[in-house]
Amino acid sequence: MESIRAGVIRPPFAVSYNARMDQLRWDALLDWISQHPFAAGVVIFLIAFCDALLIVGVAVPAAPLLFAVGALVGLGHIDGPYAVACAALGAFCGDGVSYLAGRRYGDSLKTRWPFAQNPQWLERGDAAFRRHGMKSLVIGRFVGAIRPFIPAIAGMVGMKAQKYAFATSIAAILWALAFLAPGWLLGASLDLVAAVAGRLAIVIALVLMLIAALWAAVLYTWRWLAPRAHLLLVRLLDWSHRHPVIGRYSEALIDPRKRESPSLLLLAAALVFAGWGFFQLLVSVGGGEAPSRLDLALHQAMFGLRHPLADPVMGFLATLGDAIVLAPAVAAVAAWLFWRRRRIAAWHWIAAPAFALMLGTALGWLIDLPKPPAATAVSGFSFPSQSVMLATAVYGFFAVLVAREMPGRRRVWPYVVAALLVGLLGFSRLYLGAHWLSDVLAGASLGLLWITALGLAYRRRVVRSFWVRPVAAIFFGMVLLVGAWHATRSAESMVAAFDAPVERRAVDASRWMAGDPMLALPARRNELRSRDAWPLNVQYAGHLPALIERLAAAGWTPLPQADWRGLLMMLDEDATATTLPIMPATHEGHAEALLMVREGVLPGERLVLRLWPAPIAIGDAEEPLWLGTAQTLMFSERGDGFVRYWAAQPQEAPARAQVAADAAALRVGSQDDGVLRLQAPAAAR
Repeated sequence: MESIRAGVIRPPFAVSYNARMDQLRWDALLDWISQHPFAAGVVIFLIAFCDALLIVGVAVPAAPLLFAVGALVGLGHIDGPYAVACAALGAFCGDGVSYLAGRRYGDSLKTRWPFAQNPQWLERGDAAFRRHGMKSLVIGRFVGAIRPFIPAIAGMVGMKAQKYAFATSIAAILWALAFLAPGWLLGASLDLVAAVAGRLAIVIALVLMLIAALWAAVLYTWRWLAPRAHLLLVRLLDWSHRHPVIGRYSEALIDPRKRESPSLLLLAAALVFAGWGFFQLLVSVGGGEAPSRLDLALHQAMFGLRHPLADPVMGFLATLGDAIVLAPAVAAVAAWLFWRRRRIAAWHWIAAPAFALMLGTALGWLIDLPKPPAATAVSGFSFPSQSVMLATAVYGFFAVLVAREMPGRRRVWPYVVAALLVGLLGFSRLYLGAHWLSDVLAGASLGLLWITALGLAYRRRVVRSFWVRPVAAIFFGMVLLVGAWHATRSAESMVAAFDAPVERRAVDASRWMAGDPMLALPARRNELRSRDAWPLNVQYAGHLPALIERLAAAGWTPLPQADWRGLLMMLDEDATATTLPIMPATHEGHAEALLMVREGVLPGERLVLRLWPAPIAIGDAEEPLWLGTAQTLMFSERGDGFVRYWAAQPQEAPARAQVAADAAALRVGSQDDGVLRLQAPAAAR
């Protein structure tokens, strides 16, 4: 790590070592869970118990936690009925405590903290209980906003304990089944997921979680602040009057009678938050803590999630912050504003990206930080991320620009859209390895700092309104049009530019042929589950055309890499073993460099050879080494033929033996360790 901080970039095989260590730790954790079912049951009980508790349940994320538990059940690490029983018992006991609290305190509970400050918590539960009666105990268990309060309401109104216990026990069992079932299903079908997409499923899940988190954060923050803005303004104004220096400026910014004051207050709060965040990052990187341990860990995790089907999508998202995409949209909106004589809005709109570019460039020159390994060959600066900063300035200030012209309840949606666009851009840059996490956070915080300061200036000066729909149509129309054009031209090259090169170290041929364990070559493909980590049972030294030529003469066929159309074909009821493509697989963040297939002995059987680059070169000629998997695939169906896919078979020896027989013209090394070693003849090297 110290070498990285000094500017020396860690080679890919070092990253792979850490990935293998993470895999070992994960396997050890799963083994521990399997060997200690009582401890796992206690954890499940506590999750459900805390989720049902009055007040505490508001802050407990039971849904994702029980989803994870369900996945472990589906994977076979936890007994299913046992997990359901623990979750149901925890929910029943937690509801019981809330019920007893309602019986004990009655209506006086409404006057106690925190219900006195948040009366809507009990009001929602009371309205649901009065509308549905005893059924609300079952219905309310599935509604997160009122789940912890319904039992307390039942106790407050004096519901008989027998009736309460009967209803809540049914609700607890149904709730446990419903919240464990999605993860349970995922875990049980993980063989299918691994065969179809593997890490692609994880990337999709992370993107969906990011969208949900950003959506909820912006939306619920706005909904919480909006009704309290007036009271906060009054209190802040009273406080400022007691401070002579601050009081001079507070009147211009804080006036509850002005329509713009709540928005100005929110912008001022965002300004303070963004400034504090960027200052913390600047102190961290200035103190020699870049890249941080978190930067390194996240970079390694993202590197391990690379998948050929996700790469083009992430390449497209990464272009959302390119100047070539945003410049036409900025120019078109500015031209429309000048045409409509909204000069104040136009000049502020132009200033948003212009200053962001200048400030980002200046900081890049001043703060020269080491880039991630995948970005070392790409020009530009790492800290802060200029693309993220520019996107934050443009999308963010556009939200500031148009939100003012929208009705109060709809003003939040421009900010939601801006947060989603910037968030997806930042995620794509992290996925590609273009930036460290600190680079992305610094770009976002600095962009937010600038647009909030600019937004304050704009909101205080602007007096004339404009029609939102034409501006929104012009802006997003240009972004989509130019973005689609630019992505078709540059997305593939962008992905290739950030593909971490494989740095090979020279190794004596005799050591490699003898299977020297000191070479530390991985024995299995890195995967989330051990059973999906196919053995790397083939090694080839030489250039690929020589191997392709030899195997092709023996009946093997090289296949192009399947794309999204191949993935969709698995849902085609007419797909057969002849037409269904074989999905790509990755190892150490790299897609297979070679995929060859041969007909098997049985109907619907295929023998497959996959090769990935290895961080080793053999002999004085420095022949590149390739690690591979020879495996047998069977054409399989799931869900009464709803899904068709190629399932990897556990027996790998027949496929390896077939490769050895068909590549007999190549130099074949010892297979005592279960690894077939091939070397191209001298004429083909």
